[in-house]
Amino acid sequence: MQITRSSIETMPGPSDWFTGAVYVDAVAAPSNDARLSASSVHFTPGARTAWHTHPNGQTIYVLEGVGRAQHRGGPVEIIRPGDRVFFEPGEEHWHGAAPDRFMIHIAMLEVDDGGNSATWGEHVTDAEYNAAPAS
Repeated sequence: MQITRSSIETMPGPSDWFTGAVYVDAVAAPSNDARLSASSVHFTPGARTAWHTHPNGQTIYVLEGVGRAQHRGGPVEIIRPGDRVFFEPGEEHWHGAAPDRFMIHIAMLEVDDGGNSATWGEHVTDAEYNAAPAS
């Protein structure tokens, strides 16, 4: 058993990966044979990820607020507390907060054999983001 005390600092989300103010708290980090990575991600209103994929897929679980999620070619979906979203391995997608609400989710994934968790693409445009139905 290993206990990690809450000493890890909240990190701002890198601007290459996010639009708007996003803050990330580590929940689980890969080590030795463990491949699980989990983070609590706090999106301010209108903040969102860039388009990206995960080699082994990703599950997000919404804790608070109202968000948006989309896979390439699909509709923008509204997500709320208690919703779970699974993105298939290699499925290009983005997720973030609604324009007028904060959103917090837990992001869970397994890194690949090289320790890679994601491949990041271009930023989601305002037109793509604003294609959502009313929340």
